[in-house]
Parts: sequence; structure tokens; C-alpha cells
Amino acid sequence: MSGSAGESGDAMLYMFRLANQLDGRVYDPLFASRSELFRQVGLPKNDPHSLGEDDVVVLLDDFSGTGDQVCNAWNDPETSYGSFLSTIGRRYLILVAASQRARQRIATETGLSPFPAHEITDADSVFSELCPNFNAEDRVKLEYYGRKAKKKEPKGYGDCGFVVIFQHRAPNDSIPILHSKNARWTGLFPRHVPPLT
Repeated sequence: MSGSAGESGDAMLYMFRLANQLDGRVYDPLFASRSELFRQVGLPKNDPHSLGEDDVVVLLDDFSGTGDQVCNAWNDPETSYGSFLSTIGRRYLILVAASQRARQRIATETGLSPFPAHEITDADSVFSELCPNFNAEDRVKLEYYGRKAKKKEPKGYGDCGFVVIFQHRAPNDSIPILHSKNARWTGLFPRHVPPLT
């Protein structure tokens, strides 16, 4: 689902191929970048590389907390996932993890069938009363420090309140005290590191 080079999708694809022993050159034709995929969809039906109603496309992503990124990429005319892939027979989205809310939203608002390896529920949000690991006083403190880390999103993007961290990056749906970096705060797992000077 990466929109540009250097996003987490690059790392995801590499790790997926290694984990499934598909990293040999013989498997290269099974994997395509977004531009290659769109090119194959646009080929004439008699071209052996064309994709159509008898084919399956599997997209990869690491995490979806709100479903915004996937739904926007699917429905945005500039990124064109929805319009280009609507002619493909079956379309799947494999995720390392997704919130229950995101999985349901993706299934409803896109033509994708989402399959997260791990599904995160409201009980996994540190700000939810269903979360057994934090009490009301803890939540107040977490939000207080969250405001120092990221004033406009003290509970993480979409108020998700997750504590998800990947080896390659922290999702912005996670609480900002873990990943934000500014003049007043440096999280343990910064999402953006300033360029070397």
C-alpha cells in the first residue's frame, strides 16, 4: 500500500519475501510495485502479463489503526487503487496488525478483503476503560505527557492509544510519547529523525 519509495511497504515486502522463502529471483515476477501493477492492469487482455478478473492481487501493509490510509488510497482518484484494481477478480490486503475498527472499515469501504495477522481491540488502547493495564489516573498522566509529545494528537492518530512498535518504525496510531520528537520531547522510537548536518 506504499504511496512512494522509502515507506514501510518496502521493508514489509522484503520481510514478507524472506519469511515465505520467496526471495529468489525466480519469484520476482510475482511481486510488483504500484506502478508496475497499474501497468499490468492496463495491458490488453491477450497480453500474457495482463491482470484481470481471473487474477488475484495481494497488497501488503504493516499496520492499520483507523483504516484512513488504506481507504484514502483506495478511493483517491490520484492514487487510483480502487479504480485500477476493480477489474481484478480477488483483492486481498495482508497486514501484520490492524484494529478491529480498521479491519471492518476497510472491508466496508474498499474492494479489499483485509487479513491482519493480529487484530487489536478496544481493550488494547491504553485510553480505553476496557484496557486492564491502566487505571483512570494512569490515563490522565499518559494524556498529559502525550500533549507534551504531540499537542494535537496526545492519544495518537485517530485517538487510537495503541502501543505498537515495529522494528522499522512506530505507527502514528501509537501513543506519541513513544515516537514523537520535538523541542520538548524525544520518544524512544522516533518516527522521524532529522537529517545529518
